[in-house]
Amino acid sequence: MSNHIPHDVVREDRADGSIILRSKIPLGPVARNTGEWLHNWAEAAADRVALGERSGAGWRELSYAEVLQSVRALAASLSARGLGEGTPIAIISQNSVNHGLIALAAQYIGAPVVPLAEQYSLIHDAHPRLVYAIETARPVMVYAEDAALYGPALALDCFKDMLKIVTDATGATVPVTTFDELLKGDNGVDLDAIHAKVGPETLAKIMFTSGSTSNPKGVLTTHKMLCVNQTQIADCLGFLRTHPPRLLDWLPWNHVFGGSHNFNMMLANGGSFYIDNGKPTNMGIDLTIENVRNRMGTLSFNVPVGYARLVSAMKDDQALKEAFFKDLELTFYAGASLPLDIWQALEKYAMEVRGELPLMVSSWGMTETAPAAIMVHEPVGRSGIIGVPMPGVELKLIPDDEARCELRVKGPNIMEGYFEEPRKTAEAFDADGYLITGDAVKFVDPDDMNKGLSFDGRVSDDFKLLTGTWVRAASLRMEALRHFANIAADVVITGQDKNEVGAMIFPDPEALQKAGLTVMEQQGALVGDALTHMVRKSLAAMAEHASGSSTRVNRVMILAAPPSVSEGEITAKGSLNNRKILTLRKDLLERLYSEDDPAVTKL
Repeated sequence: MSNHIPHDVVREDRADGSIILRSKIPLGPVARNTGEWLHNWAEAAADRVALGERSGAGWRELSYAEVLQSVRALAASLSARGLGEGTPIAIISQNSVNHGLIALAAQYIGAPVVPLAEQYSLIHDAHPRLVYAIETARPVMVYAEDAALYGPALALDCFKDMLKIVTDATGATVPVTTFDELLKGDNGVDLDAIHAKVGPETLAKIMFTSGSTSNPKGVLTTHKMLCVNQTQIADCLGFLRTHPPRLLDWLPWNHVFGGSHNFNMMLANGGSFYIDNGKPTNMGIDLTIENVRNRMGTLSFNVPVGYARLVSAMKDDQALKEAFFKDLELTFYAGASLPLDIWQALEKYAMEVRGELPLMVSSWGMTETAPAAIMVHEPVGRSGIIGVPMPGVELKLIPDDEARCELRVKGPNIMEGYFEEPRKTAEAFDADGYLITGDAVKFVDPDDMNKGLSFDGRVSDDFKLLTGTWVRAASLRMEALRHFANIAADVVITGQDKNEVGAMIFPDPEALQKAGLTVMEQQGALVGDALTHMVRKSLAAMAEHASGSSTRVNRVMILAAPPSVSEGEITAKGSLNNRKILTLRKDLLERLYSEDDPAVTKL
């Protein structure tokens, strides 16, 4: 893969022991607002597909000229209804073309968008999280795709007297206005004058954090943050500017990976964004595979489990391999490290189809960083590396005594604060103005900064055993997932203030069934002779690689109930909230460290 920009990092060692890393790549020109991208491409490539989605047996596709026309009509209608700066608009439904148009129209007139996870609306037990976000951000309008499907959510008191926009009004139980009504526009609005006032400091989004350590916080995301970040990405991935990219993507727009990083990447570079209505789940993977056959892009963004399911499907399907790899220039993973066997399979299939490898990379970012701050942008040959600072970003690394560093960041893509949370905003930055991320990293090669950094977990997830030995929970979780891959969907590492490390495993029901295991529930845990034998075997295999008490899991319990969205055990982006799980399941945690519980398998 050519046309990438090599890493070029400078290091500064400060007297206080901290290390500063910067990219020597200059930051390129930055758009004034997201509407500037839309105008540029509507003029330069009016007929090119901008947005597409499944529609019956075919695809609904809108060109850049059509998107601009629709966005301006919607923006005029919104403005005529009193929306603009200071009037947030909530979006509570899934990715769709109309979702994208509403979001762009809101930003066009300076109204911030509040995109929320669709499961908050669709799962009754998750409604408290929806109510919390709405009562916090106080939007004046809400958009949902389907009035019937989202009816129970729209009927909540938090939406009372709020303007409700829907695409399909069939079965509406509350007063709604249709999307088509907004598309009529309003000639009484001086739209150009309104849009001209939307500048870099104008609020574009209020993005809620995943809430993995506390209640979700609303990140104030400006047009500058979004626009700078796309310049930074294209400064690193030069091929985005040489020819228009195409992307087929399922990642949800309520999260920065899908909604800011990927969506805006197509808009900023004149690309075509096709919405994948599938997901890397048992229910959704077939839809994704069919979409790959029809509209695969030049870039692929996914989480490791997504690539794992695609690799499995490609194994005996040459046509799927060819559809996926034929035009592929970039394979990008985030959320966790890509397992070596999946990385190698992707390389193997790419060579079979293309005779060359796409650039295979990862990145690091947060909702607070808009999101990309660190990125791999040259071939590195293996997974687990998050890269180097992007142009304009400064990293402050604070070394500890175990060859890793606490990560802090500063740059033009970093938020100025949280929505109406002055105390939490103040706590988020250190005395030098660096965002305190709470994450830890290691140097891939301490003697060569261009080799980049690897992620080493959350500082707050680490804990000490009673012996005073530190346990690096994130890396140990990855090791446990590898050894318990035959049964585990996810793992929580335990042991704070205990004598030894334990693990609470959320099982994969499909894997248990496939293994033919007979299990019974016993007060919140799963038990069974064959299950115990399998767990003990995996524990022994894991222990062979342990270097001491901090890397040896000694006891395991298989949990009967999956993590609860409504109780906050699982975040909006699908990751486990370990602290919440251990608090809510403290009785199971106590049993895990008992000596005679039949649900506990010990080494």
